[in-house]
Amino acid sequence: MTTVTPEHLAATTLLRFATAGSVDDGKSTLVGRLLHDSKSVLTDQLEAVERASAGRGQDGPDLALLTDGLRAEREQGITIDVAYRYFATPRRRFILADTPGHVQYTRNMVTGASTAELTVILVDARNGVVEQTRRHAAIAALLRVPHVVLAVNKMDLVGYREPVFAAIAKEFTAYATELGVPEVTAVPISALAGDNVVEPSAVMDWYGGPTVLEHLETVRLGDTSASGPSRFPVQTVIRHGGERHYAGQLLSGRLRVGDTVTVQPSGRVTTITSLDVLGQPADAVCAGRSLSVRLADELDVGRGDMLTAGPRPPRIAKETGATVCHVADTPLTVGHRVLLKHTTRTVKAIVTEIPSRLTLDDLSQHPEPGQLVANDIGRVRVRTAEPLVLDSYADSRRTGSFLLIDPADGTTLAACMVGDAFATRAAGPAADGDGWDF
Repeated sequence: MTTVTPEHLAATTLLRFATAGSVDDGKSTLVGRLLHDSKSVLTDQLEAVERASAGRGQDGPDLALLTDGLRAEREQGITIDVAYRYFATPRRRFILADTPGHVQYTRNMVTGASTAELTVILVDARNGVVEQTRRHAAIAALLRVPHVVLAVNKMDLVGYREPVFAAIAKEFTAYATELGVPEVTAVPISALAGDNVVEPSAVMDWYGGPTVLEHLETVRLGDTSASGPSRFPVQTVIRHGGERHYAGQLLSGRLRVGDTVTVQPSGRVTTITSLDVLGQPADAVCAGRSLSVRLADELDVGRGDMLTAGPRPPRIAKETGATVCHVADTPLTVGHRVLLKHTTRTVKAIVTEIPSRLTLDDLSQHPEPGQLVANDIGRVRVRTAEPLVLDSYADSRRTGSFLLIDPADGTTLAACMVGDAFATRAAGPAADGDGWDF
């Protein structure tokens, strides 16, 4: 038997990244340029874009059409939904999420950035940092996206002037630092002309940094999920040959045959007797893999339970505080009865308190706002009917997050991060010294 690790899946690394920015900053054009200039566009796709562009009376292909897939997006010339695209270069594979710029679609950025390891935030060089830029930076920090690229676009419309770029980069970096973002890489680009997107610009010789694609190919990825404590939420129970196998995805850590694990939230302790991946036995399995587990004891284990092991045991609680991004049109109020979905577990819950709402201009907390409306970022406390198995979002993006759902129609109300995000800003640097103020 063998140890199944992510290295078995591909020889090249995979980077998930999202693009964000205000309306007409050129997100879709940037993505289209990346796909086109990296030769990741099929001939029939390019021909279709050329025909659609000619139908609009445009001289050349509108590369934004490579990502604006919905008919309404093509007709209006805007991005409405998150557009996911896959492409690859000899150095790395990519999954990108092109997210909308309109304020009413800010919630879509939460979806696109929730699994991203890098976010590209575009700024129109003529407008500089605007409210939507600050909102997207706050969401990237809230979701703990480790790498942020500031792409100052449309440099061709400001004469490719270095002082314009430098002023925008300085303002954004200062704001991002206040949020606790550990790394900002600023790149001056023209997505329309292709400057510093894939190829270096011939007209901005004052810039000596990487192009957008070069940075995407070389940014260091630091996935620590395999080295963390083991977290295995049970998705389903499979009966085979009179035995019970528990199937799901290992979110963090590593499981081995013979390991002692705790079934949460019951607290019962048992031992792993076998592991199976794709129907084949394995001695050990690393985070990110789907598998089935067989235990030594006959315990009452079902969907929503979690097998845990290793240091830093999770917190078992029926009440928790979280920082939330409210994504629904319906306001979230104190006393709101909701469903709470955490990993594979869904329980009834009630919002008991809304302590504060974040003010994006100066990052201050507006106390006791009474409610959160669409696109608000704030703090809530919830009480659940059944205990949850929680980690801090600072420790785990998977087991430290949950959704609040409207029980009437299944609408997602808020994306929630366990812990005190943004609440410790005035207290100074984070105690663990990792550069994050969470």
